[in-house]
Amino acid sequence: MVRSSDELVFAPLGGVGEIGMNLAVYGFGDEHRRQWIAVDFGVAFADDALPGVDLIMPDIRYLAEERRNVLGLVLTHAHEDHFGALLDLWPRLKLPVYATPFTAALLQAKLEGEPGAPEIPVNIVPLGGRFTLGPFDIELVSMAHSIPESNGLIIRTPLGSVLHSGDWKIDPTPVIGPPTDEAKLRALGNAGCLALIGDSTNAFREGRSPSEADVAKCLAELVRSAPARVAVTTFASNVARLRAVAQAAATCEREVVLIGRAMERIAQVARETGYLDGIPDFRSVEVYGHLPPDKVLALCTGSQGEPRAALSRIAQDDHPEVAFSRGDRVIFSSRAIPGNEKAVTRVINGLVDQGIEVITDRTHLVHVSGHPRVDELKDMLGWVRPQILIPVHGEALHMAEHAAVARRAGIPKVVLCRDGELLRLAPGDPAKIDEVPAGRLYKDGSLVVSAEERTVADRRRLGFAGMVSVALAVSGRGELICDPHVRLIGIPEADALGHSIEDIAYDAAVEAFESMPRGRRRDPEAVAEALRQAIRAALAAAWNKKPACHVHVLEV
Repeated sequence: MVRSSDELVFAPLGGVGEIGMNLAVYGFGDEHRRQWIAVDFGVAFADDALPGVDLIMPDIRYLAEERRNVLGLVLTHAHEDHFGALLDLWPRLKLPVYATPFTAALLQAKLEGEPGAPEIPVNIVPLGGRFTLGPFDIELVSMAHSIPESNGLIIRTPLGSVLHSGDWKIDPTPVIGPPTDEAKLRALGNAGCLALIGDSTNAFREGRSPSEADVAKCLAELVRSAPARVAVTTFASNVARLRAVAQAAATCEREVVLIGRAMERIAQVARETGYLDGIPDFRSVEVYGHLPPDKVLALCTGSQGEPRAALSRIAQDDHPEVAFSRGDRVIFSSRAIPGNEKAVTRVINGLVDQGIEVITDRTHLVHVSGHPRVDELKDMLGWVRPQILIPVHGEALHMAEHAAVARRAGIPKVVLCRDGELLRLAPGDPAKIDEVPAGRLYKDGSLVVSAEERTVADRRRLGFAGMVSVALAVSGRGELICDPHVRLIGIPEADALGHSIEDIAYDAAVEAFESMPRGRRRDPEAVAEALRQAIRAALAAAWNKKPACHVHVLEV
């Protein structure tokens, strides 16, 4: 029964205005009695602007506040930007999780590989399955993407049906798994679709994304023509690419050696779930050095230049079991995620310096995106014919371009939003009706900390201007017991005139102390603040930078 006060609402908590960190919530009911479902629980990857941070995760304060009313978490697929925050954040909510078999198996493999990881029970939903959570009738729609079992969600409610697209493309020959389910999407359009919450990642690229089958043909030729060793690096989760590489190797009578734990884990899950049926068993890294160069193909982690991944270590000639030689061929069957370009270039340069031939998508069709270009977006809009389009999964440019495509296609209502904006989808016209807490959490070593803490800002400051540490002992009469001890960290030794910066800091500390009234010298906090200000001012005059300054005052 629908009450007159009931509303269908949507809020992104991550993944809007940024790449990755995808988390969305849908609510049904009046503002005092809403029930919720969450969709995806992803991470984004930190870059040099966040020193020491490993991962970025959505702030889930709002879900924690509403926990009693949250019915479950539905995962669209197993890419890290859609399920990577589960291990760290699920214990705060302990929501029922719903996923297809491959996603559930990969999650279980991740849990088994992490000491102390929580036990996360998963309700397994078959491909194309349908289930109910409170007022939400949820049906999975198979979507072609760069990982097995990517799903869109048809979310039916008493106030209308929403298609949450997840990540998708239109690929008639996806190598593994079914193509995007056009028939089910057309049926949704015929029945009436209230809103499409749609992937915007490639909305600024014209045409159509090429097929995985086209990449497979190119890889097969590159493997066939390789004169010596050949190595391929790709996203480990791209099982279609792994299968294509393995088939090319088998045709050329090469043994496939897996190099890197992520590759091993994905391959194991893919075999368990049937996606590598008919493919010969892969070999372990221990046999690599015993195989003739023209009889081996190495599948390596490290397509994004990760410093400890296999290919990065090989490029630095630092891998304990694997080395390449002049004339070997390395194929980057991938594209750098924004922010990783420098790291990938560093690996490529290291390989080239060793005389290794490097092939990338700049010259060969060795990679295709798993996201729709403009013509595919038009097809989706034509099949589903939503009343409302809300672009998600992208930065501002991506979403604006997606919105423009929808307007040209005649979609009646196009709504741009940001993380934390609560939108009413029905009844009536779509509108922003509230804001909910949204933000970022940082995975910092083994800790999860708020982005609002000063930790990262302090690290940036240290990285930019270093630190001065000063220790001094003061008697009860307000006199120095001995000379202050000054230590510089990350600061040049001398200024432009050759004067010692350590001496400049020392002189500023002594002068500041001696200029204080004797009564104030007995106050350690006052002494520390006076010396800190004086040292920073003196170094700014000598160096034109103000380092962090820590002053420790010992009362004797």
